[in-house]
Amino acid sequence: MKLRVVTYNIHKGVTGIARRPRIQNVRAGLHAMDADIVFLQEVQDRNDRLVAAALFDPEHTQLNYLATDAYPHSVYGRNAVYDYGHHGNAILSRHPILMSENLDISDHRFEQRGLLHAVADVHGVETHLICVHFGLFARSRARQAEALVERVKNVVPADVPLVIAGDFNDWNHRLDAQICNTLGAVEASHARGARLHTFPSHMPWWQLDRIYVRGYEIERAHALTGRDWAQRSDHVPLVAELGHPLGGMVERDVPADQAA
Repeated sequence: MKLRVVTYNIHKGVTGIARRPRIQNVRAGLHAMDADIVFLQEVQDRNDRLVAAALFDPEHTQLNYLATDAYPHSVYGRNAVYDYGHHGNAILSRHPILMSENLDISDHRFEQRGLLHAVADVHGVETHLICVHFGLFARSRARQAEALVERVKNVVPADVPLVIAGDFNDWNHRLDAQICNTLGAVEASHARGARLHTFPSHMPWWQLDRIYVRGYEIERAHALTGRDWAQRSDHVPLVAELGHPLGGMVERDVPADQAA
């Protein structure tokens, strides 16, 4: 069983000071990366201003526009709501998603942050997926990491595969030990021996985006850089190629009444 997972902050599908829509380019990039599961942050599922300016098709939400036939299963977690729309995290998947729950992990009223937890049927194996977007302040991130750890401890069985991915805003890697040591997870780029910078997209200098894995072999990790990706968002995607579940993991068959 092979699994390609990607995390990508799409910056609401706009770039630059002029906030030019780039959602078409983002969709093309998602299709080109040929991933099995994509963890997205800053998905602006509704923007009435773009619709009013004829810059986005009112028949679509941003989520279903990005998913199309390439990712037949998707879930969205609304985090920030304003008068003309809302945005949050999303998971796109080629594999059936059996359940999802969105948790509010906002630490103060100036930043709305969420944790989107889903369970997918990956070739008949129950796999837990958690998409996060942490805050800009260190104390907020520490408390949000605590919420993540508690969620996993309380809800995710220790013997099933788990992938946690997203924009952690953790430029100095202070959260790695807390997440890895407490949950028994491995950060994908560290497993391959090097940090992979994902921000800013025009000249990546920090690794704000991470993929933490428990229960899968990590075969390869890399960032998708270059001019085309720099024009799509202020982040570049981080990719992890996962192999078979590791020994000790239970490949739990999905109940027949849940499989789709």
